[in-house]
Order: sequence, then C-alpha cells, then structure tokens
Amino acid sequence: MFIMGAAEYQEALKLGKKEYRTRSSSGDFPYLPVLDELISNENIQTDQYLGLVNIPLEKVVGTSTAGRTQAFAANFMPLLEYGSEFSLKWSSLSEAQLNEGIRDPIECYEYMNKYYVVEGNKRVSVMKFFEAVSIPAIVTRKIPKYSEDKNVKVYYEYMHFTDVTRINTIDFSKEGMSTKILELVGEKEPWSDDAREEFKRVLFDFSRAFEGHNIKNLKLELGDALAVFMSIFTYEEMKNMTEDDYDRNIIKSWNEFLSVESGRKIDIILDPTENNSKKGLLSYFMPQNNQKLKVAFLYPRAPETSDWIYAHELGRQYLEEKFPDKIDTISVYDVKPNNVESILDDVIAEGTNIIFGVAPEMMRSSLKAAIEHPNVKILNCSLNAPHRYIRTYYARMYEAKYIAGMIAGAMTDNNKIAYIADYPIYGTTANINAFALGALCVNPRAKVYLEWSSRKGYDIDNFLKENDLRYVSNQDMITPRHASREFGVYQIENGKTVNLLVPIWNWGMFYEKMIESILEGNYQSQETKTQKALNYWWGMSSGAIDIVMSKNVPYRVALLAEHIKKDIIKGEVTPFYGEIYAQDGRQINKANKEMRPEDIMKMDYLVENIVGHIPDKSELIDKAQNVVKIQGVE
Repeated sequence: MFIMGAAEYQEALKLGKKEYRTRSSSGDFPYLPVLDELISNENIQTDQYLGLVNIPLEKVVGTSTAGRTQAFAANFMPLLEYGSEFSLKWSSLSEAQLNEGIRDPIECYEYMNKYYVVEGNKRVSVMKFFEAVSIPAIVTRKIPKYSEDKNVKVYYEYMHFTDVTRINTIDFSKEGMSTKILELVGEKEPWSDDAREEFKRVLFDFSRAFEGHNIKNLKLELGDALAVFMSIFTYEEMKNMTEDDYDRNIIKSWNEFLSVESGRKIDIILDPTENNSKKGLLSYFMPQNNQKLKVAFLYPRAPETSDWIYAHELGRQYLEEKFPDKIDTISVYDVKPNNVESILDDVIAEGTNIIFGVAPEMMRSSLKAAIEHPNVKILNCSLNAPHRYIRTYYARMYEAKYIAGMIAGAMTDNNKIAYIADYPIYGTTANINAFALGALCVNPRAKVYLEWSSRKGYDIDNFLKENDLRYVSNQDMITPRHASREFGVYQIENGKTVNLLVPIWNWGMFYEKMIESILEGNYQSQETKTQKALNYWWGMSSGAIDIVMSKNVPYRVALLAEHIKKDIIKGEVTPFYGEIYAQDGRQINKANKEMRPEDIMKMDYLVENIVGHIPDKSELIDKAQNVVKIQGVE
C-alpha cells in the first residue's frame, strides 16, 4: 500500500543516518541536544512567556527533554526505520505540509538565542526537511542569571535588541554590537512596523552580499558584521545601495571584519624609534621626484578659540618651517560631523597625500574615506581606536601630569588640589590618575578634587570656593582669543593667579617625526608587519610631551621634578608602577609590576585619593556627548 509522504521519510532517514555517522566518527554527540542536560534551575534567573512567535528554523537546535532525542539525529532528521508508528506520523505530517502547510504552532523554550522543542519535534523535522525558513511557536524564554561571562552579556544585549525591534533572526557574538545597531538606526523604541520592515530589507540585502563571500572561516555572526558595516556606511546609505554597491563595499571593508573577529587587537607604538632603526625598504620604491607631499590638517574650529587646536596649529606651522622643500600644508576650520565627509572628499580631490584630523568626532568619516582612498594616509588624533584602515595618534601626557601632581602635592597648604578635566574619553582618565598618584607620591594626605568643564552647570569659581581649593590643574595651554593665566597648574593667592608649571603638547615634534617616517618608507613598512590596528602613543622621550616650571616652584621641588623627568625619559620611572588602588578599594596594580600600556589606555576608574567621579554621558553638554559617544570611557 502506497502511503503519501513515504518517499520523503525515506529521504529524510538517509539524511539522518548520514548526520549520525558523521558526528559519531568525529566524536561528537549524534543526537539532539537536550536542554534539561545543558542547564539547571540554579543557573536560571526567571522564565519569560513570549507567546506566539514566528521563529527561525535554523535556531531550533534541540529538544527540551530526553524522551524523543534518540529518534532524531542532530540535524533533526529521523533515525527510526520506516514502518514504525513514528515514521507513519512523520509521513502524514509531510503530506500535510505538501497539501496545505503545517499551521499548528510548536511549543518550545528559548535559551541563549536557541530553541528547544517541548512539543512538536516531528513538525520541526518535517519543516527542516522541506527547508522552511521559519515555524510558528509558543515560546517561553529561560533567562540565565546575569554574570560577567561574555556570552551572557551578549545575550542580555540581544534580549534588549529583540524587545525593541521584535526581530529574532540575527545572531551576535561580540559585546556592544546589537546596541550599536540600535544606535545607528536611530529609531525610538519600540520600532514601528514600517521601521521594522525597512530594516528587514536592508538586512536581507546585506546578508545576501555578505554570505556570498568566503565567510566560513570568519568567526563573526551576521549581526556583528552588520554593526561593523553600519559603523562605516550609514544606515541611510545602505537603504540606497545596490547589490554591486554592497559587494564592492564589503570587499573594501574586509579588514574591519577581520579586526573585530580578532577582538580589535591594537599594536601600540610607544616610541618613534620603534621599527624605524633602518631606512624602510619601501622608501627605495617611492617616487624619486621633486613633487611635494600635500598635508591637510582638519580642525573643528579656529585655532584662536581653542587651546587644543592652537597647539596643533603651532605643530603645522613648525612642519612648514622644517620641510619647506618637501611638503605643503593646508588647514581647514569648522570641520564638524555633518560636513567632515564632504571636506575629506574635497581635500583628497585636491591631491592631498596625508590628512591629520585632530578630533575624535572625525573618526567615522575618516575611516570611510580611508577605505575609499587607500593611497591617502589618514590619521586621527585619538586613543584606542581599533581600525586597520586608519591610524590614531596621541601623546602620553600622563607622564607630564605625574610630575605636575608631584609639584602640586608638595606645595599644597591644605592637602587639597583641584583638577579640571574636559571630556571623559580615553587618555583623560590616565592623565587624572597619574596626576593624583604624583601628588600621593610626595604627600600621602593629598586629595585631588575632580571637576569636568564639559559637565552641565559647570561653575569653576563655585567649585573652588565650596571645596576650599587654592591649587588648581586646569587646561594645558592658553586659548589665544580668551587668554588668561588660568592654565597649567597654578596657585590662587589673595584672589590672584600665580602660575607654577605648564605641561606642553609639542605637536610639532610629533608631526616632524611622523612625516620623516612617511618620507623614509617606515610608515608604509609598518603596515606589512602587523595585522593589527596601529596606535601611536609617544611620550616625553620623543619630545612630543614636556613640562615647563616657573620660578614660583621652590628650588628643591623643582630639582626633584627635573630628576623624575630625566628618569621618565630614560624609561627608568613610570607613573603606573607598583600597588595602585581604585576609589572602591580594588587593587588595580600589584607591587613591583608595571602596568601594561593597553591597560593604561582603557582606564575606566579613578585612583583612591581622587574626590569625584567619571560623569555619565547624560551629565554632559551636547557637544561633549558627541565626543564621548565615539571615544568615551566605558
């Protein structure tokens, strides 16, 4: 007697037996995973009923209990011989699927973005055999207890993503990726039906292009890759991309995918002599003509309005004096997030070879320009940026701040020192902590009172008065248009400002050595030696950082400061050495141990003798929020 669905069962049985043999021969479990064997109630925070949901079949991976697990291979194909009651029921479901489609929902648990069937294993098996994409299901989510485990943290972010979007077809393996997509799409939560359908179209186009490349060995989930791509090309741009556009841009962005896959590894170059001991081989292949290099400096505003930009402008002017026959420089003002892309296009079209962007807000557009124009060298003045197409540069100002803290700690008459910081971004926290440790080194009772000039309601006069603060560390240079004596470290004496010292950003020295590296081919050769993002982070030994003391610093204190400065330059003293404790009492660094540069870069805490906190983004003025969004301390 011929039974409808029998042929399909026989074919499914072959697939099941093949999967069983393959897994058994490789030592893997050949049957369906069982949720009861994977988790215990002790690991579960709570159950959350999600109701009727259309779930992706590829995420249905196992069964809730062990009752039927050995009836199926790990791919959900049957293992029981034809003629059994099981096979007849399977065949009947197969016939139903062919004639009218299986409509009854299954019941399942969702755990860590995978589904385990409570009732309906055969329906899942049949639907998988016919290569269906999804299946209706009544779902209960088992939420694991929160922990520092990376997978659990990623899953908690994923739950928020699905709550906002009601999209459950994307997987993530890296922290922050689902959150980044929500941020870059920019829709208010929860998403509307129109917003969701629009995103699904973009997701479909991207996934089809991305999966068309050799991604088998790329250990990134689709959601991770999408977040990376959206960080380079805006969501609005993606809406209008053709299939060819996606294909071309994915190829161009491949190193960014590799960088995320490897955990965003960064190669920190701490000294200009690293990899520069010999003339780079590539220098012999560089054009030997008299054509000058064109170097562009991009500023968010005019130099006379900002001590930070003014310092870079002095560096640009120094470059022109140093290399009059080899380079021409231009400076562009008012480069903001809304126009940086067009400005980059313009300066590149004018033949610019090297671009220095002096603000982190320029990072995203600079990265895109670097991908589009691989022959143009683009550098961004920021810290801890993990991009392989663009290099970042900064200086270890914390070395000078350590000395400044020592001087302030030795001179304070009430064991209190004020520290005025600007933005809570990478590098700033290291400066603050080094200053506080310097003060602690010479005065174990010294307390550093921290305030942020970018905080809403900032009032320096009130801050100093309320806390009885007479020694102050403020901005590092004079702002030309609004010059005052309130820069560097100064003392307030009878209402007057007495300057003690100033840390110096010597960007001219940095830019000189960077241009020399490019002219000699060392810059280019570094690219072939590493598969990591390159961050330049030079210190006092390079001349990019210095400290100048006034005659108001007592002789013996100045003598000690000069001695420490020489030892830092020689590499014999480092601010972050030995036992270091955070405000909450945690030991951050052990005795007789030097802190690693990457750990100094990523400081997200304040040391024990600081009074104050790292502000949340919501506490900051709008301008500062844009900066912190890109380079803010997490």
